[in-house]
Formats: sequence, C-alpha cells, structure tokens
Amino acid sequence: MAYKVKLDIFEGPFDLLVYLIEHAKMSIYDIRVSEITTQYLQYIAEMKAQDVAVAQEFMVLAAELIELKSRMLLPRSADEETGEEEEDPRADLVARILEYKQYKEMAAFLEEQSDAAAHSRTKPQEDLSAYADDPEELLKTDMNAFVKAFYAFLFRKQRIEEMRRVYERVERQRMSVENRILQIRELFRGKKKLLFSEMIKEDTSPYNQVITFMSLLELIKQKSVTAEQKKRYGDITVKLIEEKSARQEG
Repeated sequence: MAYKVKLDIFEGPFDLLVYLIEHAKMSIYDIRVSEITTQYLQYIAEMKAQDVAVAQEFMVLAAELIELKSRMLLPRSADEETGEEEEDPRADLVARILEYKQYKEMAAFLEEQSDAAAHSRTKPQEDLSAYADDPEELLKTDMNAFVKAFYAFLFRKQRIEEMRRVYERVERQRMSVENRILQIRELFRGKKKLLFSEMIKEDTSPYNQVITFMSLLELIKQKSVTAEQKKRYGDITVKLIEEKSARQEG
C-alpha cells in the first residue's frame, strides 16, 4: 500500500509543485503548465526508480497536470453574446496553490508561536493581604510632584495591562494539537458524523479554527476519521472510522 513519505523538503504533492514553480521563477498566476508537468513527472519517475512507494495524492496531481496540459493546447473559445474568452484553465490550480501556501504559512507561524511560548515563564500571584490593612496616610506634596506621581501611575497601569494581554495570549497558545484531538474525540462520543462548523461553534476565533483544522488533518493521517467537502469553501463532513474498519484497512 502506498504511503506518505518526506523526500528532501517535499511533504506532499503541492509542496513539490510550489517548489518547482518557485525554482523556475514563475509567477503563480502565469504557470507554464507544460514545463512544470514535465518536471513533476520526472520527479515522480525518480521516486519510483529509487523504489520509493509514491503516495496516491502525488499520482492524482500528476493526472490533473497532464489533463491541464492538454487543455492548455486547445484554443480558447469566446462567448458569442459577451465576446469574453472562457476562464483560464489554470484558475482552479492557482486558487488551490494559494490556499495551500496560506495554510502552510499559518502552520509555520503557529509552530513559531508554540516554540516561543515553551520558553515563556509566568510569575505566580503573590499574597498582598499583609499590606491591605495599613492605615491611610495623608499625601502632603506640591502639584508638580503629584503630577509626576500620577503619570507614573498611568505608565505602570499600562505596563500591567500589556503584561496581562501577553499572558492571556500565551495561555491560549498552550493548547496543543494533541489536546484538541482529545476534545474532538469527546465530541464524537455517541456520534458517527460531525460537521467542521459544529467542532468550532463554541469558539470561532481564527486560532481555534486553525488548531482544529490541523488536528483534523492529524486524525485523517491516523485513519481515525474521513473528511469530505462537497464544494469549495463549503462545510466539511467528518465521519468516524470504526476501529475494526481501521484495522482491516491497515
């Protein structure tokens, strides 16, 4: 059975495709399909020559590139009523590449934030009750000293608020993919199917959406669930794979 492998810097078919486009110094919006398809197929052939099992998605994308290459050879027809040419055959591929790059950049950013949070330290709350019962003291000072003290108070308050915001952000980022996977498994308790929108309905923040999506990818990799999106930007239907079925597929 074919399986995913990581060769050099390529973690999947789109990782390889983006590398070939950038290495050839092409614009993503103006891909030379014939050249890229040839290079992609050469890489697949090299993988097979080295007795490396090629993952199915590499072959699926290869077939799509071959089809796109043949479509690019055909002349484009124009709409008789509007006189406009039909849509560029590369438009769908460009949209998928841009979406892939966006998720990859976001995953890299989250990994950097996680590494930064791992080196952060928090100061435990101190007991200040010993100073709470001091008798009031009358403030005897001139106006300039009072103004300086007031500005010092505002500055300190601002610093405290900034530290609190940083602390809250670090706390939110402590949630790892592993913890989110456990939460998703709890959502499936008594259910066999869930929508992605149901998984994030309690917290629709961008961070929770990304960490949930990354956890979903990990569950798919573990063959614990399957995911289906019937249309682009539509909701994702996630189905739980029973343990017996998973063992048979393995």
